[in-house]
Amino acid sequence: MKSRHRVSESVLESLCERLAESIKLGLQSWPLPFPPLSDPDFPVMHPKESEKIVEMGVGLLQADRGMFDRHLAIVVDLIVPHRMNLSDDPFEIHEKWLMKRLDILTERLQFAIATEWLAQALDQSSPDADRWWLSVALINGLCIESHGQSVHQGYHLVESIALAERPGTWHTQPEVSNANLDWNPHGMVPRTTSVVAHEAGADAAKWLMEQLENGGEERRKLLIEWCRLLLERKELIEPLGIAQILIRRAGDPSQEVGSRVVLCLARLIEGDKDSALECIRILHQREDLLTRRAMADVLTRLFRRITTDAIPLLNGMLEDDDESVLAAASATVGDLRFLDKEMWADKIEELCSHKSKIVRRNLVYTIRDYLEEFSEDDREIIPKLWADGDETVLTRLRELLMRMDEVDADRFARTLRSLDGLDIEGLWGPMRVKSEKRVEQWQNWLNGEGDQPQTPERPEIHVSDMTEGELPELDDALDILDDMGFLD
Repeated sequence: MKSRHRVSESVLESLCERLAESIKLGLQSWPLPFPPLSDPDFPVMHPKESEKIVEMGVGLLQADRGMFDRHLAIVVDLIVPHRMNLSDDPFEIHEKWLMKRLDILTERLQFAIATEWLAQALDQSSPDADRWWLSVALINGLCIESHGQSVHQGYHLVESIALAERPGTWHTQPEVSNANLDWNPHGMVPRTTSVVAHEAGADAAKWLMEQLENGGEERRKLLIEWCRLLLERKELIEPLGIAQILIRRAGDPSQEVGSRVVLCLARLIEGDKDSALECIRILHQREDLLTRRAMADVLTRLFRRITTDAIPLLNGMLEDDDESVLAAASATVGDLRFLDKEMWADKIEELCSHKSKIVRRNLVYTIRDYLEEFSEDDREIIPKLWADGDETVLTRLRELLMRMDEVDADRFARTLRSLDGLDIEGLWGPMRVKSEKRVEQWQNWLNGEGDQPQTPERPEIHVSDMTEGELPELDDALDILDDMGFLD
């Protein structure tokens, strides 16, 4: 108990200081937004002095020692390392470990306190205006990093503000079924699972997001992380102005912020396609390497969602100088076949002479599909790639042609004819490992000394061939299971 008391007193002292600093930081954005819920008998008055809010917050913390002890026990249990003996007191065993991590403890405790104050402020039956001012200022002062608690806990809080619902109560209620004690078999209560933005709550949430947008780079990065999570709630996209925020941040001077906006595009297209296209246009015009690479990485997802509007993006990326962008873009060329097969084939032919070997290597992955559509290969893409001479390209082509020989000898024969005049000795070596006789047959055919080999027949595989013995009949199998007790 002495260890628990020492840790508790040290943490409380540090927490009071950090809490006051966080509230002061959050109060730099003045005035604060009005609460979405209020008691009609007691009209809400905006505080006149910000210093009084800081004093009130520290005073509430010191007065409500039970709340502090409860949150401290929960946080300590979450962050301490795994203990072999679960009956050990974490305060006693990990006292020194905890004292070295006061920053982590106080941060988590501040978020826990902000959550509790916000829950009391958004209590439908008795909303507390004082705790609203405290929670909003504290959340604004705490959310200053683009990782950790600021992302996940901060997002949860701003979403609760937008809905004017207590944190943790509006989207975690299970469907009432016969597995619940309160299930009524004769009652029919329709339940809507969609969320609805609260007008005043949405205004307060927008105020909080504006503070992040007008802050430093780290706060703007955090804002984009919130937007990415909020896009999962389509009902909140318009009330919170998510699309407008992403369009503005698409032109952000920070490449870190711009690249994070790219990760929001897929969901934004589903929620607001016109705004997403504008956002894509701005991002595509950016010249920083981080954003260019991010756009190339999501190109496949964009093709699936905006189809032909993604073609200019692909063409622009294939002219990039960065190898990473070229690699990601060229790997997406195959998506063109779902839009226009002729254009897809023409693009493959065009890229056969691309200056980057990475682009030429990635083309081989789509050649199999190309031959399915254009078996005659009138564009002579395989000869062009074979003449390239790149060993990686040749290795992948050899694998493709060897498989072609196994499944369609006629197509393989046409391909061999198209390679006339090129050095194909590298093809015969791997094929000889499989069958020296078949290589001789193909070489004789090429020299006009024999007939064209035919596609090998595939042996029929029976179930009994894959087991050590014959499978028992169904009745016998059931008897065996019954004897073993599986059918009791």
